[in-house]
Amino acid sequence: MIEKMRFKFHHLAGLLAVAALVAGGGTAMAAPVPQGQSGAMQASTVTGQVLDENGDPVIGATVSVKGANVNAVTDFDGRFSINASRGASLIVSYVGYGTREVLVDGKTLTIDLKQDSQVLNEVVVTALGIKKEAKSLSYNVQQVEGDALMRVQDANFVNSLAGKVAGVTINASATGAGGSSRVVMRGAKSINGNNNVLYVVDGIPMQNLSSEQPEGIFAGAGQTGDATSNINPDDIESVSALTGPSAAALYGANAANGVILITTKRGRAGRVDVTYNGSFQFSKPFVLPRFQNQYGPSETGSYFSWGEKLATPSDYHPADFFQTGTSIANSVSLSTGSDKNQTYLSLGATNSQGIIHSNNYDRYNVSVRNTTNFLNDRMTLDLGYMLSAVKEQNMISQGQYHNPLVPVYLFPAGDDFSKLGYYERYDTGRNFPVQYWPYNYDISMENPYWETERERFVNHKERHQATVSLNWRITPWLDITGRVKYDKSSDKYEEKFFASTNTLYASQYGHYGLRNVSNRQLYAEAFAKFNKYFYIADGHLSLNAVLGTSFDQRDNSIEGFSGHLKGTANKFTYANVETTNSTFKPVQSSYRTQLQSVYATAQVGAQSFIYIDVTARNDWSSKLEKSYFYWSAGLSCVWTDALKELDIECDWLNFFKTRIGYSQVGNEPGEPFLTRETYAINPSTGLAEVSTCICSAAV
Repeated sequence: MIEKMRFKFHHLAGLLAVAALVAGGGTAMAAPVPQGQSGAMQASTVTGQVLDENGDPVIGATVSVKGANVNAVTDFDGRFSINASRGASLIVSYVGYGTREVLVDGKTLTIDLKQDSQVLNEVVVTALGIKKEAKSLSYNVQQVEGDALMRVQDANFVNSLAGKVAGVTINASATGAGGSSRVVMRGAKSINGNNNVLYVVDGIPMQNLSSEQPEGIFAGAGQTGDATSNINPDDIESVSALTGPSAAALYGANAANGVILITTKRGRAGRVDVTYNGSFQFSKPFVLPRFQNQYGPSETGSYFSWGEKLATPSDYHPADFFQTGTSIANSVSLSTGSDKNQTYLSLGATNSQGIIHSNNYDRYNVSVRNTTNFLNDRMTLDLGYMLSAVKEQNMISQGQYHNPLVPVYLFPAGDDFSKLGYYERYDTGRNFPVQYWPYNYDISMENPYWETERERFVNHKERHQATVSLNWRITPWLDITGRVKYDKSSDKYEEKFFASTNTLYASQYGHYGLRNVSNRQLYAEAFAKFNKYFYIADGHLSLNAVLGTSFDQRDNSIEGFSGHLKGTANKFTYANVETTNSTFKPVQSSYRTQLQSVYATAQVGAQSFIYIDVTARNDWSSKLEKSYFYWSAGLSCVWTDALKELDIECDWLNFFKTRIGYSQVGNEPGEPFLTRETYAINPSTGLAEVSTCICSAAV
């Protein structure tokens, strides 16, 4: 009976190996070799790899020497190392697979397991990019594989998560393809605006860089983009959502609203894969307001449809203004490598046309990743580079200004809308075409086709992300990881309004605006991971701990201007902008922020069914004068596994788990200069304006 229980405990140890060996990427340490073996039967180190039917590594499989109390578990590459003598038999088992017995012949072993009808334990990516068994977590993590994001592909892959993650509300932007997405986990937490999640790519927090969206009934054309809108969905291996505060505690204030973890693809050893993905989408307005077509204009030239009843009902409908939108995405990737070096390369292109004329979005992506193992696989160097180049034009507006939907929806029934299609007509006095707009009601309203063709909002965006990560596996249960990321984005926003645009927006010669926005992030992190089993009598304990520090520096700058043109119509240059009146608005600002942190986490597991999690983090932010501390704790128990340990059969109960947790999280100020107060300077007098207080500071 003792031997039976001992085997059961070691078998359960294999189930916990995902959590215990996650970060180290190394091989489990086997128990000491029984004494009494010598000569030809002297034990030596035997290495191997356990694979499933598809050639993928089996994580957490138990490897035992038959007739001896020597055990090991496979790591996240399916590899193991164990002390056994030539001619001994190894027993390889894992829940969900049939058990195999393999003879040791002195060579590196490759062992294939066949799946049976049982359900396998799920492995998910958690904070810091560490993989753990889902059942061991004391908080909620939901993982979505990359294939699920490609079934209905969106330019911003986050929109593809809608309906796939419980407790998460995802709202796509109204600006069309490539627009920002608002992701709120378990309800809004802040009343001052920012409730969006933190995005983490391969364990490193990513700058959101979400563009300001138009607000109010008069707001102009919108801008688009956030942290995820420029990522190629084909480069994503999996996405995990940390929906609870305790799950995101290790990322501190930035993760107060939850975390979306993105794991990207890397090369695979021993094979060459060339993959092409293509998607084609067509879009049309789904629901439009109902419009009356019985009553015509109030009077000649009026834009009101409050006049007499028409003899013949109008056949005008706003749907005639829209076009069929298209979105074409193409991506090709190459994955190759050996046991020592793996390379992944991908190229992607997304080209979209919106349902409104001249609403275009084009994105091009390049991604390269190389992973190298050296020093007898004790060190792993991971290099990555991602480039995205985006051009977007006339992203759909929200308010009344520069919004073609306003005149389209309010167009008077009974009038001929087709005449507006000739939106510009040659003016012999000015010697160039000018806007055709036969109506004089409402100073903000214009020909909708003029708004789409001659009021251009053109944005150019370029983003470079380079990452270096080095992992040193000191022992099978202790390793150190250091990684650095440099993220640089350069955005150029232009607005060009041609001559004869409504004088509310431009002079008789037109209007020109230009803004250059630059954002840079330098992120550095180093942490040590400890993963070890402790066999005690007939049972075992596991300890998974991380201790680390991080440095996050961000530089942001913006400079530009906007103003009406002077002298020469439709010449969009700074020299042709009128700078002497109130219509000229220059802008220039820059600032730097820093966030320095130390953090720790530990998980203790007993008998692979009860787990205790504790995390702690302290931040020093340049936005505040004092540091602040976060911590969380959680307890979880898998009762179905506990009942099995007690030899209590519950065939009717597949899985039952309870968890409880406590955490402290919060948001740091969004503005960087709130803690150092100064006063505005009057440019004409050079004196401080005491009545008007602003804040300014430097790191």
